[in-house]
Amino acid sequence: MAREECKALLDALNKATACYHHLVLTVGGSADSQDLREELHKTRKKAQELAVATGARLTTALRDRGLGAEERAEFERLWVAFSGCLDLLEADMKRSLALGTAFQLHAPRRPLVRTGVAGGAAGVAARALSARSLRHDAECDFDVDDLRELEREIRQVGEMIHDMEMKVNVPRWTVQARQVAGAELQSSTGASSTGFVSIEERTGPCDLSKALAATVFSAVLLAAVALAVCVVKLS
Repeated sequence: MAREECKALLDALNKATACYHHLVLTVGGSADSQDLREELHKTRKKAQELAVATGARLTTALRDRGLGAEERAEFERLWVAFSGCLDLLEADMKRSLALGTAFQLHAPRRPLVRTGVAGGAAGVAARALSARSLRHDAECDFDVDDLRELEREIRQVGEMIHDMEMKVNVPRWTVQARQVAGAELQSSTGASSTGFVSIEERTGPCDLSKALAATVFSAVLLAAVALAVCVVKLS
């Protein structure tokens, strides 16, 4: 029961981290806006909540001395996946902080990506702005406050990674995978070789009568070419 719960939490954390990574890549581009920054804030908070819950469940399970060998190995694999997910989350949070500092919403800035939109400034602004964008303009300090909060959260995630390494000693290089290294390559190679054999079986041996006919046709063609060359020279 605990293992299934940890798997479900880790799956949700993976999805939240992947979503956050996708959103971070758009900071500073033509799609950057306060809506994006708010979505980043919500996704980051959700990922951290899932990380805390997942870490607590895995720590409790791995510190249980009555855990069986097979079940402990499965929890260790989940722990390694969780550690990698936290590392990615921390790296994306640092990237978000750097991009958010370089491209602040309230400061005059040039777009990072040329969108190709042309026209008078008033006309383009009138088409681009909406009621929500106008409302967001009044909240010009949102991104500044969020960047300060992001700095604190980066430190918290770093402390979380350090604490979990101190509580549970699971070196990543000692965790064994459930399948042999390169098994997926061997399976694909086997499938391709099977397909090749089936093609050979369908093709079958070469037909001797067809080969003989092709040889006779080639000989006749060569004789006709030689005859034509002789006629040209004699004439």
